[in-house]
Amino acid sequence: MRNSMNFAAIVFCGLFYSSVAYADTLDEQNSISSVQIGVRPAYLVSDLEEGALKESLEACSDGPFYTTDFSIGHRGAGMQFPEHTKESYEAAALMGAGICECDVTFTKDRELVCRHSQCDLHTTTNILSIPKLAAKCSEPFKPAEFDPKTGELIKPASAKCCTSDITLSEFKQLKGKMDGANSNAKTVAEYMDGTPGWRTDLYTAHGTLMTHAESIELFHKLGMKMTPELKAPEVKMPFGGDFTQEKYAQAMINEYKKAGIDPKNVFPQSFNLNDVLFWLKNDPQFGKQGVYLDDRYDIETFDVAKPETWSPTMEELFAKNVRIIAPPMWMLLTTNAKGEIVPSEYAKRAKAAGLEIITWTLERSGLLKDGGGWYYSTIKDAIHKDGDMLVALDVLAQQVGILGIFSDWPATVTYYANCKGL
Repeated sequence: MRNSMNFAAIVFCGLFYSSVAYADTLDEQNSISSVQIGVRPAYLVSDLEEGALKESLEACSDGPFYTTDFSIGHRGAGMQFPEHTKESYEAAALMGAGICECDVTFTKDRELVCRHSQCDLHTTTNILSIPKLAAKCSEPFKPAEFDPKTGELIKPASAKCCTSDITLSEFKQLKGKMDGANSNAKTVAEYMDGTPGWRTDLYTAHGTLMTHAESIELFHKLGMKMTPELKAPEVKMPFGGDFTQEKYAQAMINEYKKAGIDPKNVFPQSFNLNDVLFWLKNDPQFGKQGVYLDDRYDIETFDVAKPETWSPTMEELFAKNVRIIAPPMWMLLTTNAKGEIVPSEYAKRAKAAGLEIITWTLERSGLLKDGGGWYYSTIKDAIHKDGDMLVALDVLAQQVGILGIFSDWPATVTYYANCKGL
């Protein structure tokens, strides 16, 4: 068994690089020639309880480390880089993510851009600090209101800025920042200073925003496959009177055709099942790898432990030619009588119906000492420390049999996948 501290020393230089030098290096290369997994996998492995999993992962400390499709960059590498920026995408590639995500939405002039939500510019960019653009936001910044006697917060600070509020040329004037807002803010500057404490602003110097077409070009250059998500519009559709949901869904696929991307390298996603069915019907070469993102947990009558509440059923989805389903990872996991993490009934039924599974999202929960939060909600009693995420990942990979997993820090998944030969 290798000493974890020696392992950390070996890989330490893989993470702490200058973001400027890092970007310059990538500009000089046509693709990522080597994978750097940094120190975090060593930290997580050392945090595991003694046992077979820890021993097997420690034995991989010397690598080699290489790109794997099992590791999917969730908005790039959003734990430490501004999401959906060139720098975040490049970081994901450097950490071995074989697939990367551009969440797709549209601007006022119907150009497709990469943002997690149509209306998140106020928390993910500097738009509020640019008066002429902030004036175009759907809802201007409003400072927090406090009780003058008690100092208690009465109304949190707010704003709402959407990609559909501005044109593409205006969008390109923005700079990405770490997602977050200070609800107690009295000024715009205070409002924008909302990065969670377990993240960092260390790599926010550039924050280069991307159009969808630019993301395709970049991913292709980096040798990555692509998984665009068609985001639900937050404006009334048809937008502008004639931009229908169908035209929007087709516009996304058309940009891959225009770029000459092989359909087998594209995994289009949507929470809207009708989008996936539209691609299956109108562009089956792309649609057959369509990913149905399952958010039926928002339906009041849905119970992940009771198959009779699932509509459509796994078998019905398969009959509609859906082949990949993607729920959050808590839906795939539960605990047994011994308190061990095991596959859920949902996971078993999906596999039995012939569906492949992708899941989300690792490394998005901060410290796991209090049960891990939403992403670990069905197994919180088995989550006590950061290393336990590797236990959950091992069950997802070895027992559930997932195709891959989204991560806000792809190096963690890359290390595991390389070690296990996935």
